[in-house]
Amino acid sequence: MAASLIQGPWFKSRKSEANGMCVQLSVLPEGRYAMANSTDASGPALVFTADEMNAFFEGVVNGDFNALFPRNQ
Repeated sequence: MAASLIQGPWFKSRKSEANGMCVQLSVLPEGRYAMANSTDASGPALVFTADEMNAFFEGVVNGDFNALFPRNQ
C-alpha cells in the first residue's frame, strides 16, 4: 500500500531529524498499523496487525534488537 493513500495522522519519534528522516506509524481501521519512511510519502507502507506490532514493541523493550545497534553493546 502506498503511504500517501493513508489518511489518518502519522506519528514519529520526537528524536526524528529536522529533515524528517524517520520511521512513522499510523493507526488503521480494524486494529492494524502502517509503518513508512517519512521522507518518501509516495513510497510503500508496511501494514501489520496489532499482535505483530505488540510483539515487535515487546522485542524492542526487551532488547531483542540491540545486536543491530553496535553502540548499544
